[in-house]
Amino acid sequence: MTMQFSILGSSSSGNAGLLLTENCKVLIDAGFSCKRLCGMLEERGIRPDEIDAIFVTHEHSDHIAGISTFSKKFGPKVFANPLTAKAIQPKLKSSPNWMLFQTGSQFEYRDLQVQSFSIPHDAHDPVGYKFTNGTGDDLFSPIKRMAWVTDLGFAPQHVSQNIQDVDTLVVESNYDSKMLEEDTRRPWALKQRISGRHGHLSNSAARQLLSSIDKPSWNRVYLAHLSSDCNSADAVDAEFSELRQNANYQIETVLSGQGSTLAAV
Repeated sequence: MTMQFSILGSSSSGNAGLLLTENCKVLIDAGFSCKRLCGMLEERGIRPDEIDAIFVTHEHSDHIAGISTFSKKFGPKVFANPLTAKAIQPKLKSSPNWMLFQTGSQFEYRDLQVQSFSIPHDAHDPVGYKFTNGTGDDLFSPIKRMAWVTDLGFAPQHVSQNIQDVDTLVVESNYDSKMLEEDTRRPWALKQRISGRHGHLSNSAARQLLSSIDKPSWNRVYLAHLSSDCNSADAVDAEFSELRQNANYQIETVLSGQGSTLAAV
């Protein structure tokens, strides 16, 4: 089986992805209730008890809301760096099966090679992930890669280097600058946090990141983690219109409250 991937949901309210290989089924974050995660998995033909592991990016609730109940009911391994696990554990009623790694390390889990890398966000030790599957020895085991990079205020050079060679990329396009500026419900301090260097990527910053990478390997890029209040399909379309016309890869927008179909990486 080739590696398959689906965004279960991605927004400021909740984030989770599903990655399937021949030998494992894993979640990237679990930012929805256990009940909702189970429903999202079943919609894609996956039983919750088939999930082998959860890879956690950081401790904010929109990325870990379902971990406590899901891990207690189904027992997956939960991968995180020590500072993230330390920040999450006091919020949980029981202890998951923690699998700790050091940020920046590369390690294997079943038939996945996992590369973690630091990202700038206002959490204890947030990470992005690059997952590689396949040996490249023959047509039946092609090398496929996907990366998950959300919740970052800007993209340092090492982030660009880690995402350049992947087939499928998930990157955040969190807010439209004008909509954030004009939003009346968010206080000035919160707007500064969101738009700061340890906040989130704007539509413009996400487009600039994609445009800055020379000869990427991407077949599909998902724009994710859209704010429900400070972003819109029209704003994203306006920002990415020219890039979509000229790029040799697909750019798909995952609107707040939605996900993506299960597809080959």
